[in-house]
Amino acid sequence: MDGVTTLMFDFYGTVVDMQAGLTEAIAPYLQEKKYAGQPGQLVTWWRRTHFENSMIDALLHKEHTPYREIGFRALDYTLERAGVAHTDAEVRDLVDAITRLKPFADVAVALDHLRTKFKLVILSNGDPDMLASGVPYSGITFDRVISVAESGSFKPHVATYKKAAELIGAKPQEVLFVANHAFDCLGAKAFGMHAAFIDRRKRPFGKTPYQPDVIVADFAELARVLLSNAHVISV
Repeated sequence: MDGVTTLMFDFYGTVVDMQAGLTEAIAPYLQEKKYAGQPGQLVTWWRRTHFENSMIDALLHKEHTPYREIGFRALDYTLERAGVAHTDAEVRDLVDAITRLKPFADVAVALDHLRTKFKLVILSNGDPDMLASGVPYSGITFDRVISVAESGSFKPHVATYKKAAELIGAKPQEVLFVANHAFDCLGAKAFGMHAAFIDRRKRPFGKTPYQPDVIVADFAELARVLLSNAHVISV
């Protein structure tokens, strides 16, 4: 990967802790509704439904549906399935919590080291307006923030990575795509980018032919590997 000049990151779930942030946001709401289940489990259902709906949207090859709308549909369905009475306004307020997520503890320090050698870019399934508020809220600065709305499809469609590379003027082989999600690394590799899998959840990547170039536990290890210095960072 000697030719890599740019690190391109997924945002939700890779840079910011989506599971913890949404669980914290929805817990008081569910308590008020006297929901007996675990808030974290409901958030997992919500996120899985969101992922499924976004993949369906990409496969339909129709007009791109905004990420926020996919989130509304997914949470509305999840709450109905869980037997939680809700209004559309309540669901939209909860979905808006996606714009107020905090980064994982190891991210900021690692990126400060990495930005000394690489250009840092976000490529997210999020809508432009959500990223315009969510990225600054995270407190981390990037050289470029790109929404898949630019390509009209959700990741891992090849068009998303292709458009992002075009927008930053980079060849695929000059980009290392970093994600906590195997599907995102797979999509980037299939396009021709390098990929780094952040294996926070200790899950197998799977036997796809599009294997990541790097598998690390967190951003701290990513910085150590890419900067070839075992002492450059410790979180």
